[in-house]
Amino acid sequence: MGAQRARGEYEDLRPENRIARRKFRPDAAGRIESPGEMQLGLPALTLKVKDQDAEDQRATYVRELLLGDAKRNAVLDLWEVERYGTESFGDPAYVSIYGMRPADWYAKGVRVLGRTAVECTRDALGDLIGKDVAASVGTASRAGGVLVVDLFAGSGNTLYWLAHHLPGARALGFELDAQVFELTRRNVAALGLPIEISNGDYKAGLSGLTTTAEQTLVAFIAPPWGDAFDTTQGLDLRRTAPPITEIVDFLRATFRRHRLLCAIQVYEKVEPDSLAELQSRFDASDLRIYGLNAPGQNHGILLGRIGV
Repeated sequence: MGAQRARGEYEDLRPENRIARRKFRPDAAGRIESPGEMQLGLPALTLKVKDQDAEDQRATYVRELLLGDAKRNAVLDLWEVERYGTESFGDPAYVSIYGMRPADWYAKGVRVLGRTAVECTRDALGDLIGKDVAASVGTASRAGGVLVVDLFAGSGNTLYWLAHHLPGARALGFELDAQVFELTRRNVAALGLPIEISNGDYKAGLSGLTTTAEQTLVAFIAPPWGDAFDTTQGLDLRRTAPPITEIVDFLRATFRRHRLLCAIQVYEKVEPDSLAELQSRFDASDLRIYGLNAPGQNHGILLGRIGV
C-alpha cells in the first residue's frame, strides 16, 4: 500500500493518489489509518484498492476511457499503457516514445498521463515527421544554424525526433499545462534528452528568444483540436485552439527576417477551404499523410515554407 517515509509514517502510492499524496500513521493498535473526516482501518483501505484495481481490469482501454475523468489526469501503470495499445490498435507497444517500447521507457522512470498516451506523437509517426522535416530544411539552410520549436510540446516526443534528424539544432518546446509539463520535464531529465521544455505560452517564449537572421526556424504546430475535428467534414484548421492560421501569422511577423519552415499536424481528412486558406500563407507547401493506421485514422503534416 505504501512506502515508508519517516519513522511511523507511510506515503500513499495508490494510483488514485499519485498526484495528491496523503500520509498514514499507525494507531495505538498498530492499524494504519488516514486522517480526515472518515477513519478507515487497513482492511477497509485494502478492500478499496482491490475494488479499484478490479474496476480498472474490467475497463476497456480505448481513447474515450483515457480522455475521460477517471484516467485523463491519472499517471498510467505499464499494464494500462500496453493494454491501451492492444485493445485500441492490436499492439501492446503502440505507445512507443523516445525511441523505446513502453516496457523500456517505463523501466527508466518515464511516466505519462492517460491523455498523453492518447495525444502523444508515437515513435513510428515522429520518426517519419523528423525525416521529412530534415529533408525539407536541406543542407544549405542549416549553415546558419537551426532552431526547432514545438509550440505545444506535450510529451516532447515530436521534438525528440526532430532533434534526432537535425543534429546540432537547438530544440525548444513550450507546454502551457503545468501537469503535463512537470511529467515531461522529469521524463526528459531522466533520459538526458537533448531538448529543452519550458512551462509557458509559446508567444511569450518565442518573443523573448535571441536569434540571428542566418538561423532557420523550424516550427512544429499541433494545437489542441477541440471541436475542430468532425468525422464527416474532417479537421477544420481554422477552428483549432488557437486557430492555426493565427499561429502562422504570429510566426511570420515575429521571424520575418528568418527562413521559416512550419510543420503542421493534420489529419487524413481536412476541410478543403481551411487547408487552402492556410496554404496561401506560404511560398510553397506539401501535404504528407502517413499510412500507419487503418484508412481514415491517419495523421500527417503540412510542410509550409517561407524563404526555405
